[in-house]
Amino acid sequence: MVTVGKRQRLSIALFLAASALLASCSSYRPAPKAFHEATIRPYRVDSGDRLRVTVFDQKDLTNTYSVDQAGYVAFPLIGSVAARGRTIQELEGQIATQLQKGFLRNPDVSIEVDRYRSIFVMGEVGQPGQYTYVPGMTIQNAIALAGGYTPRALQANADVTRKINGEILTGRVLISNPVLAGDTIYVRERLF
Repeated sequence: MVTVGKRQRLSIALFLAASALLASCSSYRPAPKAFHEATIRPYRVDSGDRLRVTVFDQKDLTNTYSVDQAGYVAFPLIGSVAARGRTIQELEGQIATQLQKGFLRNPDVSIEVDRYRSIFVMGEVGQPGQYTYVPGMTIQNAIALAGGYTPRALQANADVTRKINGEILTGRVLISNPVLAGDTIYVRERLF
């Protein structure tokens, strides 16, 4: 009778250990729909971006400006301009409208991203760290920049943390998925 009790306890312990292992594997869910939709929407400016602003026939206003941590661009004549979350076209219109209020008659403003905010690659990669984002980059490209996989890396997919509409979301994606500026990519360790 005593051996049956030990076997039952051992079975229960193994069952609980297997359940805990499976629960830890499923703690991340596949990326939500909004996560993937963000990759096809127009680019949204945020902290860390550097913008090349051209005001036609205005050499003193044409320059490169950085978006500060609060999400603003310090622009001559008009002061701080809220940039975070705006598309390039929205920001062009906002600056032109403010310049038109007492400074320029009909300002022609053009903006392009001079340098995108960085991406971060962590986990089972050769050189975890901060890297320069390039439009069109995939998860696999970012991992290659970070020195490739370690021998322990899970190579089929990765966890990506992304800011969407002011909300920070994490989802598991294939390595062929696109990267957005500001993403954090985490390569997990494989179990076997």
